[in-house]
Amino acid sequence: MKKDIDMVSTYCEEVLQLDNATLPDEYFYQSLPLCIIDAVYSIGVKYSHVQKAVSAYCTYVKMNKIRVDSDTPNISDQESVDSFCARQEEVSPQQMAEDVYTNRQRTSPTNGILKAEAVLLFAQYLQKYGVNYFQDLHMVMNNAQFEKDIRSIKGQGSGISLQYFWMLSGSENLIKPDRMVVRFLSKALSRDVKLHEAQSLLEVVSNKLKTSYPNINPRLLDYKIWEFQREQVA
Repeated sequence: MKKDIDMVSTYCEEVLQLDNATLPDEYFYQSLPLCIIDAVYSIGVKYSHVQKAVSAYCTYVKMNKIRVDSDTPNISDQESVDSFCARQEEVSPQQMAEDVYTNRQRTSPTNGILKAEAVLLFAQYLQKYGVNYFQDLHMVMNNAQFEKDIRSIKGQGSGISLQYFWMLSGSENLIKPDRMVVRFLSKALSRDVKLHEAQSLLEVVSNKLKTSYPNINPRLLDYKIWEFQREQVA
């Protein structure tokens, strides 16, 4: 394990720009519903499509996309999950996909549901547990039943969207263990890395790197890896 940590840490320092690394705007959304849209729509697609879907929703409801500063927005400045669900329940997922998100992608090419429907189901589970605002997230953090509920949504079984939702909504200690991260780690270690290894590897690596880069945490390291990997395939 120590050898793996050393190899990944060295590779990170060689290829990533870690000095003064910062997160992009999407980690500072104005409201929780935007985190849901981003987390669900981001699986298996170019991120530009995700950004368009989020922006399209903001235009539809005439709301700010990004908070003014990095602090958690006041409740009065956020759209509640209740309000978000009510808006979507007035129309069909098909209408939301076509007329609001302008994105008809499905959670899976085989037997998948519209991502617009998955977004609503995700929001309804938050609603079930009384979560409306960023300030309410403590009610479902580390809640095994909530995680089970989210994973029961078609296309959400891996839990990657949920991990990413936590990251977008403020958790600095989680990563989005997707193919970008796995490819990076596999390259660093010259072996196939399993999906379940990614979280623990980057947690320890970020702690090691923190001595030289105090602002680094798993979430920020994950983003820098994603940014690097995206440039490799551009």
